Amino acid sequence: MGSLGTPELLIILAVVLLVFGVGRIAKLGNELGKGVSSFRKGLREGQEENAQEDEISE
Repeated sequence: MGSLGTPELLIILAVVLLVFGVGRIAKLGNELGKGVSSFRKGLREGQEENAQEDEISE
């Protein structure tokens, strides 16, 4: 099994566009971006809480 090249990726992209449509893909990308942003915010808050707990325990 070989790796995917540029022509294969373009064919996959074309099929996805035909199945979902441009508007739906834009909406999915927007939701994915919001999810990643929320995940990063949660990680940052968790790290801050851990740092505060470490300061208290010292």
